[in-house]
Amino acid sequence: MSRRCELTGIGPMSGNNVSHANNKNKRRFLPNLNDVTLQSETLGRGFKMRITAAALRTVDHRGGLDAFLAKAKDTELSANALKIKKDIAKAQATA
Repeated sequence: MSRRCELTGIGPMSGNNVSHANNKNKRRFLPNLNDVTLQSETLGRGFKMRITAAALRTVDHRGGLDAFLAKAKDTELSANALKIKKDIAKAQATA
């Protein structure tokens, strides 16, 4: 299982632990990933995703999964999220 957000593409970053004596040791900053089920109003069903806490707040702020995916760049989305975005667009075009 990849440590990468399915909606924003955020993954692990590297940096240093810096002690009081200013010693530097390499470390990794892992994203705060959560397993959530997001509901799509257009498709009328839920989708299980592994996203960061920040992405979850952004989804709520933009008004749900459909609105978030409409504004999201295709390069940041995972293959699963991209498929959901295309399904939502197809359902909205026929409705």
